[in-house]
Amino acid sequence: MDRTAVRITLFTSLLLCAASGQAGKEQDVDIYSFHINSTVTSRYAITVITSRVANRLNESKEIHFEVKIPKNAFISKFRMTIEEKTYDGVVKKKEEAQQQYSDAVSRGESAGMISSVGRTLEEFKTSVTVAALSKVTFELTYEELLQRRHGKYDLLINAQPMQPVADFKIDVYIHESPGISFLEVKGGLNTKDLTNAVTTTRSVKEAWVNFYPTRDQQSSCDVCGKQGMNGDLIITYDVERPKPSGELRASDGYFVHYFAPTDVERIPKNVVFVIDRSGSMSGKKIQQTREALLKILGDVAEDDYFGLITFDSKIEVWRPELVQATDSNLKSAKNFVKEITDRGATDINAAVLKGVEMINRHQREGSASILILLTDGAPNTGVSHPPRIQANVKEAIGGKFPLYCLGFGFDVNYDFLEKMALENSGRAFRIYEDSDADLQLQGFYKTVAVPLLIDVNLNYPGAANLTQSVFRYYYNGSEIVVAGQITDNSLESFQTEVVAISKNDKVTYQESVIMKELDGALSENENVIQRLWAYLTVKQLLEKEMTLGGQEKDAVKEEALKLSLQYQFVTPLTSMVVTKPQGEKTQIADKPKEGEKIEASSRLAYSRPSSRRNQPSGGSWIIPLLANHPVQNSYVPESPQTSSVQRSGDSSGRRRSRIRQMSPGRVHGLMGQGDVQNSYVPESPQSSSVQRSGDSSGRRRSRIRPMSKSFGPLPHPTNPSAARRHRKPRLRTLPSVVGARFLISDNSQPKPLCYDLPPNPKLRLLKDPPSDFSMNGKLTLTGFKRIIIHYGTKHQLNLSSVYIQYTYDLNTEIFAWGQTSTKHGADSVSLILSDNELDVTMGTVRVVFFRHKKDGEWFLWPAVQQQPNNANAEGIFGKNNLQYEELPGSMIKINNVEVKATWSSANDYRRSPAPALGCWLVPYQIILGGNISNFTVSRL
Repeated sequence: MDRTAVRITLFTSLLLCAASGQAGKEQDVDIYSFHINSTVTSRYAITVITSRVANRLNESKEIHFEVKIPKNAFISKFRMTIEEKTYDGVVKKKEEAQQQYSDAVSRGESAGMISSVGRTLEEFKTSVTVAALSKVTFELTYEELLQRRHGKYDLLINAQPMQPVADFKIDVYIHESPGISFLEVKGGLNTKDLTNAVTTTRSVKEAWVNFYPTRDQQSSCDVCGKQGMNGDLIITYDVERPKPSGELRASDGYFVHYFAPTDVERIPKNVVFVIDRSGSMSGKKIQQTREALLKILGDVAEDDYFGLITFDSKIEVWRPELVQATDSNLKSAKNFVKEITDRGATDINAAVLKGVEMINRHQREGSASILILLTDGAPNTGVSHPPRIQANVKEAIGGKFPLYCLGFGFDVNYDFLEKMALENSGRAFRIYEDSDADLQLQGFYKTVAVPLLIDVNLNYPGAANLTQSVFRYYYNGSEIVVAGQITDNSLESFQTEVVAISKNDKVTYQESVIMKELDGALSENENVIQRLWAYLTVKQLLEKEMTLGGQEKDAVKEEALKLSLQYQFVTPLTSMVVTKPQGEKTQIADKPKEGEKIEASSRLAYSRPSSRRNQPSGGSWIIPLLANHPVQNSYVPESPQTSSVQRSGDSSGRRRSRIRQMSPGRVHGLMGQGDVQNSYVPESPQSSSVQRSGDSSGRRRSRIRPMSKSFGPLPHPTNPSAARRHRKPRLRTLPSVVGARFLISDNSQPKPLCYDLPPNPKLRLLKDPPSDFSMNGKLTLTGFKRIIIHYGTKHQLNLSSVYIQYTYDLNTEIFAWGQTSTKHGADSVSLILSDNELDVTMGTVRVVFFRHKKDGEWFLWPAVQQQPNNANAEGIFGKNNLQYEELPGSMIKINNVEVKATWSSANDYRRSPAPALGCWLVPYQIILGGNISNFTVSRL
C-alpha cells in the first residue's frame, strides 16, 4: 500500500493552491467554494476551513491545499473527500507515524517540502491527485485559546485562496456570557474596497462578523491580484467583567475560571534591563534597541525603581544601585542609552547574575521585581555552557522574581533562553529583525509594565486535574485562566477562592455558584470546556517538560502525549497520518521549531497532468509536527492590517451552489436589516443572548438567544424641509404598527434596534442607479413572499417561496428550493443555491436569500452581505450602518430625533437557523426616515 507523508506548518491564515504554477485557471483547476467558519465560545476558538476544488480537465491533476493557522493552535481534524470517498486523518505518536513515513521513503516515494513560518502563523500543506472531471473537498479544523494581551483578544484569519472564488465566505460567531464590551474588525481585508464586504452584528453577549467579497473584489483590492486575495482579517474584542472574582463556566464535569480584576491599584516595580552590546548587535539591531529603550524609559512610572546593564565580554553598569524614576535620573539614563555601541563577545552568565544581584540588594516591600534580558546570540565567553548558566541563574533568583528573555533575530540560542525564562517564572519572546523591532520591544514591555497582584493562588475545593493555579504576578491587561475537573459530585455549590498580595495588603476573592446554575450553562456548546481544559493542560505540560529532567520529564511528556492522542491534537509529540489514494508521492510536514529561520520558499510540486484517468484507492501520508515546544512568543505591533473575521461554511461538508458573476447595477431600497417578530422577549437588555447547540452535521441551532446582524441605517429624506426638521433633538411619538419585524445594528452598540413594517405588495428594498441594480419585494406579516431583482437590461431574478427563475437576455432557467446548483453568468453575475439558501452576486452587490418556515408557511428573507459602492443607495436595505444613542428612560436618539423605545425581541431571519435577539423596538419611520409610501414602487 503506497503512503505519502506531508509536512505541516500551522498559520492563522488559509491558503489554497490550484495545482499549477498559474493558480487560478478556472478551466483547469477551479476552487469553486472556500469557506472559513470560526466559532469562539468563552475565548476558545474552533475554526473550520473548507475548500472545494474541481478538476475541469480531461486528465488527472495534482491539487494543492495550503492553509495558515496560528502558532498557538492545534490541528484537531483533517479530512479529504474525493468523489464521495472520505480520507480522515488519525493522530498518532510521532515515532509510530515516523516509522510509517520511513517505510514509505525506503520504497522511494518521498517528495520534499519546506514549510514557511512567520511571526504568528504556521503553514499546513498537502496535495492529492484528482481524476479527470472530478472534485475534492479539503476540510481542516484547528483549535486555540485566545490570549488576552493589552486588554483585548485577537482572532486572526488569513485569506489567500490563490484565485478569485465566487463562493468565498468568512463567518465568525462569538459568544461571551459576561457580555462583549467592545468589538472591532481590522486588517488588510477590511480596508478600502473590501470594507463593504464586512458586516458586523452585535447583541449583548454575541457577535457575528461576516466577510463576503465578490469575485471581482478579490482581484481589484489593495491586497488582491490576479491570484485573488492575500491578507488578514482580525477581530479584536474584550468582555465585560462585572465580578472582581472573575468568570466561571462549567459543562459536563469540567470548568474554566477567567480571572482579570481591574479595580486593583498598580504595584510599583523594580526593573533591571540587561542589554547585549556584543559585536553581533551592530548596525540596525543596536540602533533599534536604543530607540526602544528611550521610549520605554519614557513610560517608566515615577514610583518605579530601575537599573541598566550593558554587556559584551565585560559588564558595564549605569548606576551600581537601582534608582527611582525621577526626571533627572531618567534624563541621565537616556544619555547613557544613547551612547550604547556594539563591541566584543557575549558573557550572558555574568550579566544576568549582575542583574540578579542588583535586584536582591534592593528589597522594597510592596513592590514587584522584574529582570529583562535582551540578547541576539549565544554565550561565547566566561561561563558559556548553557546548562551551567541556567543552573546559576535559577539558584541566584531563587524563585523570588521572574526573568524575561528576549531573543533578537535567529542567531540566538532560543531553546536556551526559553528554558532559562520558564525555570524562573518568566517567558521567552522572539524579537524579529525588521523595521518595527523597536515597536516589538515596546509591545513586550507594555505587557509587564503594570503589575497588579503578586503570588496569586487559585483554589477550587472539589476539583482536580487543575491546570496551572499558582502565578507569580498578574499584570494589567492580561488574564489568568485555570481549568479543571469537578470530581465531587455531591457538591451543591462550587466555590472559587483567589488569594494574592496587592500593593498594600493581602486580598481574597471568593465566589460560590449553585451547581444547578453552573452545570449545563454551556451545554449547548457540547464539550468545548473539556476541550479547552485539554488544550491548556497539554500546552502547560509541554512547557513544564522543558524545565525537567529524568523520570519527571518522562512522566510529564507521557501525560502530554496521552492527552494529545485522546483529543486528536497535532502537537510536538504527535503526527497526523491520513490515508490517501494509492500511488501518491510521500511528503512529510514538520511543525517548525521556534528558533529556526524562516524559509521564504517551499518546494512543493506544481499541479501536473497524470496518465491516470480514474481515482485509485489505498496509500497514506503523514503530517508530523517536530517542534520541541507548543507556543512561539513574539510581539507584533498593532497595525491597520489586523482585522476581523467572518464565519463561512459548515463542518458537514455540504456543497453550496451559485449563479456567479454578472455586471454592476443600481441600488435603492429598503434592505437595511430585517427580522420577523418572535414571541420570545428577554427580561432585560442584559439577558438578550442566543444559545446554540450543534448537531452531527455541524450546523448550529438557536436556543432562543438573540443574534443580530448589521445591515445599516436607512436613508432619510433629502429635501430641505425634512433636513430642517431633524436639526434639533425633539421627542417623536408615533402609533404602533402590526407587521414584519426587522433588525438593524449599530456596530458600536451591543444592542440592536428593531422595527415593525406593515405589509406592502410593492416595496423597494435596494436600488443603486449607477450600477442599474434594483431589488423589490412583496412583504406580508411574516416575511417576503416574492422578491425580484433587475440588473442592467438583460438580467432578472424572480424569487418566490416555491421556485427561483433567472432570466438572462431571452434565456430563462428555473430552479427549485432544496436543490444544489451553481450558475455563472455574464456581467459579474453568480448564483449559488444550496437547500434553502441562495447566494446572489450581481456586479458589486452580494445578497444571500434565506427561505424560512413559520407556522407552516414559507417565506423569504434577504441578507445584504455586500452593499453597492454607491453611498447613496436607496431602499430599506440601502445603508450598511446605523448610529444611535441610548438615553436614560428607554429613550433612543437617532439622527437628532429622540423617541421612546421598548425592549423587545426579534428573530434574525438573515441567518439559518434564525436566532432570537433582544432589541430596542422603535417606530419604523424613525429608522427609515419616512413613511412606507416613500418606499413603495409602481411595480415589482
